[in-house]
Amino acid sequence: MGAIIDPKRTAPHVTSRRGALGLLGGVMLLGASGMSRAAPGAAKEEDVLNEAAVLRDPDIPVAGNAKGDITIVEYFDYQCPYCRKLAPDLDAAVKSDGKVRLALKDWPILGPVSVYASRLAMATKYQGKFVEAHAALIGLDSRLTESIVRERLATAGIDVDRAVADLQNHQEAIATTLKRTDEQASAFGFKGTPAFIIGKFRVPGPLNKEQFGQAIADARKASAKK
Repeated sequence: MGAIIDPKRTAPHVTSRRGALGLLGGVMLLGASGMSRAAPGAAKEEDVLNEAAVLRDPDIPVAGNAKGDITIVEYFDYQCPYCRKLAPDLDAAVKSDGKVRLALKDWPILGPVSVYASRLAMATKYQGKFVEAHAALIGLDSRLTESIVRERLATAGIDVDRAVADLQNHQEAIATTLKRTDEQASAFGFKGTPAFIIGKFRVPGPLNKEQFGQAIADARKASAKK
């Protein structure tokens, strides 16, 4: 059994600004998968917050340096304005450091379109295009609709017809991954998107490039002390 990440351990020296989304509680993640939000305590903490499951889930494609010494896990929603706004800063911080793994975990809590976008984006991993799909959708500056999701993915050079077919063929696996992500976010006590695990620190809110850099440095120092 791997180490358990403390759900209350927050990063030192980082001022996180939690987004006042007001979209929790009764929001259901309903789609073709029939998935819904996990109730607190629904799964054992040692399973949900296991370090390997949180930081190195094999079903989550990785951006940045796949062999990096620090992992950032982002819990995001493609309709979240804060997620969209910080995306360039997060990307810049990861590229500037050069030794950060970025695990992008879809946590679609903002309605059915978010669920559709997350499921179709995850289906693109079967053609090796998830990172490109994520960049295309998180970079939107307009209202998200199912047709816009497909249009933006096509513009990014993704075979949308194949993604739709892969979604159908792998819908159970995708639903399981989304459920696992939801259980983790709930166990960490996150109240909305974006939310992060940086190393083993919990950061429940958006950061700018400098704050990401500081959090990465703190995580690296904490790791070196062990």
